[in-house]
Amino acid sequence: MGSTIFERARPAASVIAQSLGDTRHAPFWLDDIAPQPRHPRLSADLDCDLAVVGAGYLGLWTALIAKQQDPGARVVLLEARTVGWAASGRNGGFCEASLTHGEENGRSRWPNEIDRLNELGLTNLDEIERSVTDLGLDCDFERTGAIDLAIEEHQVDWLREEPTGADTVFLDAAAVRREVDSPTYLAGLWHRRSNALVHPGKLAAELARVATELGVEIFEHTPVRRLDSAGLGPAQGSNLVTPSGTVRARKTALATNVFPSLLKRNRLSTVPVYDYVLMTEPLSAEQLASIGWQHRQGLSDLANQFHYYRLSADNRILFGGYDAIYHYGARVRSEYENRPASYERLASHFFTTFPQLAGLRFSHRWAGAIDTSTRFCAFFGTARGGRIAYAAGFTGLGVGATHFAAKVMLDQLAGRQTERTQLEMVRGRALPFPPEPIASMGIQTTRWSLDRADHNGGRRNVILKTLDALGLGFDS
Repeated sequence: MGSTIFERARPAASVIAQSLGDTRHAPFWLDDIAPQPRHPRLSADLDCDLAVVGAGYLGLWTALIAKQQDPGARVVLLEARTVGWAASGRNGGFCEASLTHGEENGRSRWPNEIDRLNELGLTNLDEIERSVTDLGLDCDFERTGAIDLAIEEHQVDWLREEPTGADTVFLDAAAVRREVDSPTYLAGLWHRRSNALVHPGKLAAELARVATELGVEIFEHTPVRRLDSAGLGPAQGSNLVTPSGTVRARKTALATNVFPSLLKRNRLSTVPVYDYVLMTEPLSAEQLASIGWQHRQGLSDLANQFHYYRLSADNRILFGGYDAIYHYGARVRSEYENRPASYERLASHFFTTFPQLAGLRFSHRWAGAIDTSTRFCAFFGTARGGRIAYAAGFTGLGVGATHFAAKVMLDQLAGRQTERTQLEMVRGRALPFPPEPIASMGIQTTRWSLDRADHNGGRRNVILKTLDALGLGFDS
């Protein structure tokens, strides 16, 4: 087995230790927003036209768009904790056009639709950009594009095989290092229009602000314990039972993503995979000049266990990915977020990537659970006679795709047959994960195989080839 660049050019242990010495264990994005108005806890029973469960991006877009479509409707948003506290406040802020977790995944699953899905994804990103302007969303939105990076020789060949055009440019080693200067870069593919960067915490806060201004009623610290439709006809909707009151909703949209579904049919449709992130202190002018990055693109490498990184508005570098950790039992627990080995590994890989930044410190470290599905992008559906719609399983690319998914759910709840609802991608089901202990064995074996491929010129073993043939192939 070979080695990767991160093993061949490992920084000194003292550089890693110094960089993590004063790091705060908290999501930077949530620390970096002004104190937000707190929304009340539900304190009495109420009736509404639409109840949305979950105040992350999916729930916020769903509630907001519902009020835009029908200003007279009573829309209630129920959140177990606070707006944007989970994945929507912990992600890297990459707002990608892809609805299918990349071209390869989409083409392998929906070859007859992929060209249209790509068009719809770009349209969706354009719509988000217009909403940022039209709604006055203060969220540091930048349409920077993104660069796929080759950091091993075999990955250069992969990039050369990709089609190029006006909005997709191949960069050789010299060209990519003129964009961002790292000794690890061998080539790049710059997708100029298919990605934007946002401040995740600000986006969630701003969506909540606009939704409230439109008349959405947001209740925080109001977990929904169960959905009860017994004795209610489809036109009467469902009872959403919380510890402090019951909401009777004519229609319900479930936007709980990584958390256990309120519908039994979806309990095995996602698993939580923990992703780890570091954020540096702001770079000085000299430090920024040493790496270039004038066009501020989002960056990610092509390994199975890949890194993603970007600049913030105040020129910090967010650096995350690589480790994707599944815990037996598919539970979401705060104690899984503090994993020193992952943070030390990320810091090591950061200084391999940018050795000229030795001495830079990380101000924040955090983690979040990704709602991973077996098809690695969102799945959709309705339940109980069309009175409930759901979407989940975004597998790390939900910042942009949740806007599209919100429109799908609202179409479904209204009984509208639209291009969105008729897509094979929307109508199909994701295969469930097996129960434990099979799920844990399978996921850990897959992670081991992906690591071996990264150490073996990208060559996939028989396990990965079998998963590919079954439509279950994945990188981290």
